[in-house]
Amino acid sequence: MLTDDFRISRVQKSLRWFEEDIPLLDMRVKELSAERQESARRFAAAVIHQTRAELEKLLQQRQDRSLDPGEPPCEPAD
Repeated sequence: MLTDDFRISRVQKSLRWFEEDIPLLDMRVKELSAERQESARRFAAAVIHQTRAELEKLLQQRQDRSLDPGEPPCEPAD
């Protein structure tokens, strides 16, 4: 099972990669029709938006868990 911090780190890394790729996307689609260029840009924006939402969700879950630890810790065995 992946820890919250590891999952958050992976999503942050993906988000940075997507955001940094936008200038390269423009270069890759410049040979396409205007309609297809716009479609590619909309898709990239949707992926970035969805990734940000996932990051916010993970950060909120981590914060909720830290505020509400759930079950009390077990007592040590004798």
